[in-house]
Amino acid sequence: MTQQPAPLHLNTPLLRAAPGLFPQAEVWLKMDALQPSGSFKLRGVGRLVQQAAAEGAREIVCASGGNAGFAAAHAALALGLAVTIVLPESSSAAVAEKIAARGATVLRHGAMFDEANAFAQALAAERGARYVHPFDHPLLWAGHSTLIDEVQAEGLDFDAVITAVGGGGLFCGIVQGLQRHGLHHVPVIAVETLGADSLSQSLRAGQAITLPAITSVATSLGARRVADEALRLAQSHPTLSLTVTDAQATQACVRFADAMRVMVEPACGAALAALSVHAPALAGFKRPLVEVCGGIGVSLALLQAWA
Repeated sequence: MTQQPAPLHLNTPLLRAAPGLFPQAEVWLKMDALQPSGSFKLRGVGRLVQQAAAEGAREIVCASGGNAGFAAAHAALALGLAVTIVLPESSSAAVAEKIAARGATVLRHGAMFDEANAFAQALAAERGARYVHPFDHPLLWAGHSTLIDEVQAEGLDFDAVITAVGGGGLFCGIVQGLQRHGLHHVPVIAVETLGADSLSQSLRAGQAITLPAITSVATSLGARRVADEALRLAQSHPTLSLTVTDAQATQACVRFADAMRVMVEPACGAALAALSVHAPALAGFKRPLVEVCGGIGVSLALLQAWA
């Protein structure tokens, strides 16, 4: 029997939200902002990079809005692999600098993720490197599902999971984790910012919708089209799709930093904002679990500007 390598991600803390942070009396937080990569992405990306290393890859290429690239750089460094991250122009210079500081070669290509992704795939093929997708791969979803395993191991009886949705990889992992533990009845509250709401629009249309552009400040949610598996699961598992504005997401980041002493980016702020913005729609849930997905696209200066 082949022994699986130790995961690169941490079993992150499960915390009860500070009193008064949300309208609901009892909210629980899965603190993936505390992962070594700054976000949940290390759960899935770490698995993909480990698999690539086990299969003899010597270089990783990943397209990303930021967080998957940072996770890929972290994982590749840990495993002694070369790594190239392709960022679209929509990613900030600060994010590019953080990824480069982890030892990655950072390239810019295209205005949006789709263009960066096509370039990264071609580059990987040209170099004979392993391409790592930031959100659309079964092994990635399996990695993200471990957050539900960890919450279950702590015995928390939660009645909903609230998560931000970008490309849908985290959403897929959460649903997989719930179903693996027989929690088919527990709904997932899928939250997007307006301007990056491809899942919401797809569910309304009954088919996959590709956004013409990403117009949200939450660039980590910058997939113009969610993974097909994410849409399929959202149509088959109990799912409530909600949207918030950029301003609501950034203000949630400020409140969270004040109350919990942890900085998160607007993509994560979307999930946090939903509890207040959509309090009437969520009133029936007595013990919701929020996936605090984190993100490296945040700084003290940005929090001050948002405040």
